[in-house]
Amino acid sequence: MPELPEVETYRRFLDEVILHQPITAFEVRDAHVLGTDEDTLRQRLVGQHVTGTRRIGKNCFLELSDGSALALHFGMTGDVNAYRHDHDAPRFTRVALHLADGMRVAFIDPRKFGRIRHAESVDHYQKAKKLGPDALEVTAVHLQQKLGPKKMMIKPLLLDQSITAGLGNWIVDEVLFQARIHPERRANTLTTKEFKALHSAIQLVLRTAIGHEATYRHFPASFLIHAREWDDSATPGTEQHRFCPRHPKVEIEKSYVGGRATYICPRCQPAPVVSE
Repeated sequence: MPELPEVETYRRFLDEVILHQPITAFEVRDAHVLGTDEDTLRQRLVGQHVTGTRRIGKNCFLELSDGSALALHFGMTGDVNAYRHDHDAPRFTRVALHLADGMRVAFIDPRKFGRIRHAESVDHYQKAKKLGPDALEVTAVHLQQKLGPKKMMIKPLLLDQSITAGLGNWIVDEVLFQARIHPERRANTLTTKEFKALHSAIQLVLRTAIGHEATYRHFPASFLIHAREWDDSATPGTEQHRFCPRHPKVEIEKSYVGGRATYICPRCQPAPVVSE
């Protein structure tokens, strides 16, 4: 599933190929991915050009010259690519934007859970979808203000897109591991120091993932994801990826928190006491 790092990679790609190019045609190969009707999209897009790209959480936006925006949500299998000729169209291309220079930008989605919508503006879309601030822009103060009073477990709260947009399941596990916080800790038990550690961990995990274009096998050996993926690329030829990178004799444990598969180091992330 494309998470924030993948979507940021898509946004940067779109920024390179589509900016300031007039849109000459809107080609629909499968209307299932349209969240706005085809005729409306065609009327709002053809003749416009993209003045900028933005991302909020897992949502990517093409800002149009009339002030409105095209919102792209990639669902479970969405992607983007570019091509010039019909025979080069990527497999599972559902929609293509034709540009004045002959390039075509494809919205690719094998399972068709992604959606393309027109929005009056990015801000309007954010309010309508009740999205919180993007995870890369969130501050430690925001986290403490929003989460500090709550008695819920910290992991489900971090997954709540209305609080912080863009933190998916594996990212939250990685953030909590890097911050040394157990996912079942109640948010109201976290200290100011722990909220600062949480914020730093969000920055570390997201910037690392974006820097490696979300290619997990290239992540540092200090990351939990190698255990989550049962990926031995960090410790080739051994089973060491199943153990904590800080404590090589402590095995990573899997459980379920809020119905989501969750990976922790029992030593780095001590379980909360019952009174919490």
